Amino acid sequence: MLHSESLYPRDWFRIGRRDLNRARLLFGVSDLEGAAFYCQQAAEKHLKGYLLAQNWRLRRIHDLELLLNDAVAHQPEFERYRAQCQKITQYYIEDRYPFTVASPLTKDEVSESMNAADAIIAYVISLVGD
Repeated sequence: MLHSESLYPRDWFRIGRRDLNRARLLFGVSDLEGAAFYCQQAAEKHLKGYLLAQNWRLRRIHDLELLLNDAVAHQPEFERYRAQCQKITQYYIEDRYPFTVASPLTKDEVSESMNAADAIIAYVISLVGD
């Protein structure tokens, strides 16, 4: 059975919160790659939820910076998250595809990214509600 993705922001926020919880659990057991990946997923789902609340046409993209570009068009304050989105986007690719030279992650780096994802999520929720 083929499923279609929800166009309701709250559905995206619910899954995004679950992804952020997964990131925290994986961080707690020192699975930095897994934690970083779910950090990216949480931010992605919240940005998509925000955009859906703005009548955005859902697209299958994982690049947070591209999503941020669309969010900035509706709310210029999102611009303050550009550097974090550029960094966190890398985690989607790095955990999913083999590279000849892996980028080693540090606990501090992943912790900083999780804090950035928390900030993005809090900002989205402040604009749209939960």
